[in-house]
Amino acid sequence: MRIAAYRDGGRVRTGLVAPDLQSILPLALTDEQHARGALAVVEMLAEGRSLPGTGAPVAIGAVELLAPIPQPRRNIFCVGKNYHAHAKEFAGSGFDSSAKSGGEIPQHPIIFTKVPECVVGPAQDIVIPAAVSTAIDYEAELAVVIGHGGKGIRKADAMKHVWGYTIVNDVTARDWQSRHQQWDMGKSFDTFCPMGPWLVSADECDGAATRVRCWVNGELRQDAQTPDLIFDIPTLIETLSAGITLYPGDIIATGTPVGVGIGFNPPKYLKAGDVVKVEIDGIGVLENPVR
Repeated sequence: MRIAAYRDGGRVRTGLVAPDLQSILPLALTDEQHARGALAVVEMLAEGRSLPGTGAPVAIGAVELLAPIPQPRRNIFCVGKNYHAHAKEFAGSGFDSSAKSGGEIPQHPIIFTKVPECVVGPAQDIVIPAAVSTAIDYEAELAVVIGHGGKGIRKADAMKHVWGYTIVNDVTARDWQSRHQQWDMGKSFDTFCPMGPWLVSADECDGAATRVRCWVNGELRQDAQTPDLIFDIPTLIETLSAGITLYPGDIIATGTPVGVGIGFNPPKYLKAGDVVKVEIDGIGVLENPVR
């Protein structure tokens, strides 16, 4: 199942993406539910309610895709330095406030968050706040969406709590990330969380064995497999839920592979006119221009 949020004739709608990915079947939801996108559907299913009926299909090319969860219920949980090669890349960049001598590979998951208001959808602009920072970087990531909430979730049971997956670009102001040491500020600027193109259920995408790639202006920058994660999805869920209750629709961005802009010499920061494309097998493509 693929759930998309979209704007059609000025109205925000939520629907099921057809298997051929060419159309969307709008779900029979209230306007308030439509505005919440896939979050309303995930919560409905978590409560044991049936999926609502659908209306006549609309062509994907005739609507504007939005982030599948346009307004997350709370901050997005994010994981830093969760691929071995990227952990070494970032620790050696001089911008990693978490790095210590001999500590390039973290012993425990590094967790930070991004505010819900920084979420944008496919094809929406990543805006460089030139008066504030021009050290803007991209980070292609697989994002996990919780289906059944809980606290104290054991690693062995964690995948039962996963509804599905989407793509996130964890855009970052590197100078702010370094300056403020805790990363939330540099990660949460407006437009710094492109998400999409839709939410894919766990039975149609294996997050434990998929491929994450990122191109900037057609140049392949990142290419990795999720089995290379330092801390796998069950470990992340067990860690987060140890003291925090997780809820249906919570989003966990699992970390980015090697190849971010800060890893080049000189750094390859994003600039106006760039186009960033992220593709994850089993999900699709998220593409955003930069201005």
